[in-house]
Amino acid sequence: MPIISQHQDQSTYAIWRIEESEAWFLEQLQLSAAEQAQLETIKGWRRMEWLAVRQLVAALVPGEERAMLVKDEYGKPHLHNSPLQVSISHSHQLAAAMVGEKVLGIDIQQIVEKIGRLAPRFLSARELAFIHPAEHHIAHLHVCWCAKEALYKAYGKREIDFCEHLLLDAFDYQTAGGSFQGRVIKDDFEATFELQYSTFEDCMLVTAELV
Repeated sequence: MPIISQHQDQSTYAIWRIEESEAWFLEQLQLSAAEQAQLETIKGWRRMEWLAVRQLVAALVPGEERAMLVKDEYGKPHLHNSPLQVSISHSHQLAAAMVGEKVLGIDIQQIVEKIGRLAPRFLSARELAFIHPAEHHIAHLHVCWCAKEALYKAYGKREIDFCEHLLLDAFDYQTAGGSFQGRVIKDDFEATFELQYSTFEDCMLVTAELV
């Protein structure tokens, strides 16, 4: 069921807790033949995630005809025959989607302790230096991980080095949530994004929107 919807500057994001049956989603969505064929290639719980993000996007883009979610040659989702930008994410029982006029990205991840071991793989030495050293260490790392995932989705192309091409400004972690900026710099592409983060239940959520 939908559990949160939040308006930002020129975008809206929402979170869905996946509690419905597959049959319920299929009845609501009325998939096209192409979508049904794609769903048949997906197995297990990933089917529910696939359906839930499409239900979210349908709720965020109301209209007489449901906005169909398709992917480009890089695998980045977009709305068929629509100028709106879209990004999707899911983690365990939660699905998230973001729709807006600017280039954007969204990521939601369950907070787990093992991220501490993985941090040097996605954070530069400069970024590791501003991470909270004690009480909020794990949460702070999750903000950074989700922020880089959101930036990667906003960029929408492959061959990205998370340490070299996705750069985060230093920020102090706040339990109530907060914002900071990050950049994507790759070859001749450079863009700055406003990053906003918050926690929901046991997950971290970060959105990225082009400045």
